Amino acid sequence: MGPLNIRVSHPLRAFRLEVALEIGAETVALVGPSGAGKTTLLRAVAGLARPEHGSVTIGGDVWLDTRTGVCLPPEKRSVGLVFQEYALFPHMTVAENVAYGGRARAAEMLDRFGLGALARARPAKLSGGERQRVALARALAREPSVLLLDEPLAALDTQTRSVLRAELGEELRELGLPTLLVTHDYGDAAALANRIGVLVEGQIAQLGTAAELVASPVSPFVAEFTGVNFLRGAAVPGPNGLTEIRLVEGGAIYSTDARSGRVGVVVFPWEITLARSAATDSARNHLTGRIRALTPIGNRIRVSVGPLTAEITAASAEQLELLPGEEVIATFKAAATRLVPLTADARSQDAVDVQELG
Repeated sequence: MGPLNIRVSHPLRAFRLEVALEIGAETVALVGPSGAGKTTLLRAVAGLARPEHGSVTIGGDVWLDTRTGVCLPPEKRSVGLVFQEYALFPHMTVAENVAYGGRARAAEMLDRFGLGALARARPAKLSGGERQRVALARALAREPSVLLLDEPLAALDTQTRSVLRAELGEELRELGLPTLLVTHDYGDAAALANRIGVLVEGQIAQLGTAAELVASPVSPFVAEFTGVNFLRGAAVPGPNGLTEIRLVEGGAIYSTDARSGRVGVVVFPWEITLARSAATDSARNHLTGRIRALTPIGNRIRVSVGPLTAEITAASAEQLELLPGEEVIATFKAAATRLVPLTADARSQDAVDVQELG
């Protein structure tokens, strides 16, 4: 069929949604804060909203072109759509809900998603995971050319979400359809999508693989969203071939990356160790700060210390007897300190003047 091409320009409350995106036989996730325009874009592709300007094409088929007045209704677009709350018809059985998507493939979809035993049940009797499977089966029963997923895992509890995330990821890889996924959860995006676009105030701030976004976030927002520490500073030559970074927050750290001028500093939380006193190992970077918060994540604890977030084992946190408000030393190696040049937009926010710091 060919790739899905989306171009949308549409006014929102405080800014314009301006997105141009091409999606091949892959899953692309759009992540970002509420109100950034993610759902508006999804609705424009589905035909549930008409943007002020734009086009939506799939291969040679034109679904939307505001210049020529083309705007096909949703039923004329080959789209499978899974809503956030699944939007199953409560008065219909599972089998009838799936058949509503497409009768020819309803039986196949019931079997594919293990729903045969639930065919006569109504949505009110289903678990969250079962409702999600029914919604996906109904969407695929249409034999769509494009799949749209609006927060498909948001309504699930943590344990069910983990299981269905793996199942959905496998299903999407097998389908190989142009798929647009909207989510607030970076973990869902990283697990399900080939590429991730971070949508901020109507524009894609960064588009890349999960690994690319983690390794080289272009802004503090992208870094925070992916769970990576992002500091700002000015890079100057340091001792022993290292680069010294004089931080906006105060203090200096070192990196093995060769950079100069205004930079963003990327440090993964799991590269940071915490101690009550200065470490005696070879690590060059030591920042002292007070604990702002301790957040359990599975069997690990995320500890916010000054401008940093460290991720340590629950056993280590217990051994150190960490409590909010206490002062600790965060330590990380120069080799674990990545430097990225700041973009023009990033420089405009709290930018460091190298002349002043020099």
